[in-house]
Amino acid sequence: MNSRERVGLALNHEEPDRIPLDLGGSVVTGMHVSTVYRLRQTLRLDEHGTPVKVIEPYQMLGEIKYDLVEALGIDVVPLVGTSTLFGYKNEGWKPWTALEGTSMLVPEGFNTDPEPNGDILMYPEGDKSAPPSGRMPAGGWYFDTIIRQPPIDDQNLNVEDNLEEFTPLSEDELAHFEAAAERLYTATDRAVVADFGGSGFGRLALVPAPFLKYPKGIRDVAEWYMSTVSRRDYVYEVFERQCEIALANLAKVYQAVGDRVAVVFVSGTDFGMQTGSFISPKTYRELFMPFHKQVNGWVHKHTPWKTFIHTCGSVWNLVESFIEAGFDIMNPVQCSAARMDPLTLKETFGDQITFWGGAVDTQRTLPFGTPDEVRREVQDRIQAFGPGGGFVFNTIHNVQPRTPIENLLVMVETLRECGTYPLA
Repeated sequence: MNSRERVGLALNHEEPDRIPLDLGGSVVTGMHVSTVYRLRQTLRLDEHGTPVKVIEPYQMLGEIKYDLVEALGIDVVPLVGTSTLFGYKNEGWKPWTALEGTSMLVPEGFNTDPEPNGDILMYPEGDKSAPPSGRMPAGGWYFDTIIRQPPIDDQNLNVEDNLEEFTPLSEDELAHFEAAAERLYTATDRAVVADFGGSGFGRLALVPAPFLKYPKGIRDVAEWYMSTVSRRDYVYEVFERQCEIALANLAKVYQAVGDRVAVVFVSGTDFGMQTGSFISPKTYRELFMPFHKQVNGWVHKHTPWKTFIHTCGSVWNLVESFIEAGFDIMNPVQCSAARMDPLTLKETFGDQITFWGGAVDTQRTLPFGTPDEVRREVQDRIQAFGPGGGFVFNTIHNVQPRTPIENLLVMVETLRECGTYPLA
């Protein structure tokens, strides 16, 4: 059984030969570049000092090259657009070594150096003449978005100001998706996970628009959340227009990539925190579900793709609504959050939605636990989520910097030992 078949069976709630593995299939299931570098060194895939590409500079995610895919037995590969979250393209690679000496390559638009206080500022489109849109604090590992909220005039709010980033896909971008999908499908036997963008209604990484030089509209994250109540009609209208654009783009991109894609990333909007959800089920159903239903409905009517929702935190009270909205997959399954017990999730929803993630905690166990603690947690999660299929093995969000490589290898080894069907 190859990887593509394995993932397909799991997504259809059937038991394949073994539980499929994702590491690097999306921007929320990858690894920090420093960890990728150390892992490649440990596995002797590179000579010492060989740099790793930073393919997603906002979170500083490292490229999972195909030799690492094969070495770890990863079952999925990513299909993404040409631009980064800071608005410049993933091209023109150059060396950069600010993070504890990690050898890495960054895109040409990664046009920044440490400030006098050690902070690193990032600029939209790599243009230093514009105000910076991201900041990596001195000694940090990722970029925080810099809020650049212009004064809000409620009498003259223009929906189009919050739609600048949602535009029809260009012919060049469609050609990129077509060529990349063909390459990934024919040159590998892995399942293709695609992120075409445009359908993340209220996605918090996008609200501040770090890719725009001079963003307009409502661009403060706190202000945006308050606006879901205080400016509900405005937000709803933004979503209506965004949904029209997203559906038109999906029709075009399906013509380009066809059935080569297995999974499409639909929503990365976080609805949960450690202790509960950001919003009530009523608000989700009134404000977000109508548009999720439209996107998921279009995908299911016109394609064989499975739809993927990413939301961190405690979302127990929203899972039923996610299912009703038509999502096939939920990620990252943050079992460390309140009311997110893996056995209860599987028993209650396991025949209706695939759990993609939840395999080990990246807040505590994987970065700070012992190898034995990692092994026990992975074993427990396999027993909880694995029976009957409907489970793709992945950590709870991206693998963090300074994660012990021994713990990572134990995680993969335990999956190999315990993840074969029938489960022991």
